[in-house]
Amino acid sequence: MASLKELKGRINSVKSTQKITKAKQMVAAAKLRKAQAAAESARPYAERLGAVMASLATKVSGDGAPKLFAGTGKDQRHLLVVANSDKGLAGAFNSNIVRAALAKARELKAEGKDVDFYLVGRKGRAPIRRAHPGNIAQMFDTTDVREPGYAEAERIVTELTEMYEGGRFDVAHLFFSKFKSALTQEPTRIQIIPVPAPAAAAASQASVEYEPEEEEILAELLPRYLKTQVFGALLENQASEQGASMTAMDNATRNAGELINKLTIQYNRSRQAAITTELIEIIAGAEAL
Repeated sequence: MASLKELKGRINSVKSTQKITKAKQMVAAAKLRKAQAAAESARPYAERLGAVMASLATKVSGDGAPKLFAGTGKDQRHLLVVANSDKGLAGAFNSNIVRAALAKARELKAEGKDVDFYLVGRKGRAPIRRAHPGNIAQMFDTTDVREPGYAEAERIVTELTEMYEGGRFDVAHLFFSKFKSALTQEPTRIQIIPVPAPAAAAASQASVEYEPEEEEILAELLPRYLKTQVFGALLENQASEQGASMTAMDNATRNAGELINKLTIQYNRSRQAAITTELIEIIAGAEAL
């Protein structure tokens, strides 16, 4: 049985941990409001740009379409772009994204496809490198920035485009966590290269004449569209990370409180037992006299 000194030390240690988790919960809650607003503000722009892409997609023929839209004509080499964070203490936020990417990798390998990984952020690297040590094509480090933003999205898209033009993959999939609420973050996969024809293309029937030609406009818009997709994913990740962190720290704070209560009860019982033992010894000594 633990001594009173050991129990007191454990209670103080858990109280110190509880203060840290409570502070991190408050910080995550403050950051969540800003990150959620940024993610939600970016969605209308991405949707509108997708509608423009849909309108252009109906006008472009297969031979004149840019390579980013038409593809390589093959479906053998797949690149999985996995966007994680650089920080932990966010519950299952990072592991859920990694789990979705590894599941897709197993599915593609079962079909006889070649799979490589492009890893954004540090937290998803270790499990993927253990599972696929020879299939890490590139790692993008975001530790030197406070929060990944549009500049990082541009650099990622530039590297991906260079890899695509160099023939290193045929299809690229982006994995990230879509923010639903502070309690719910949904691991999401989208194909980013070649850019799939937007679903709205079939419903677009407006008669529009473009100047310059549709192919030229599409070639200009495709890189911007890719950057918007990656930037939106980074914003969704930031909001999801803060929501998951806030929830995890809230649970940790509650658990610490419950543990403090249990240890306090145990401490009081042990202290009462020690006092009772001392009284018995005093009384027994007095009677012996």
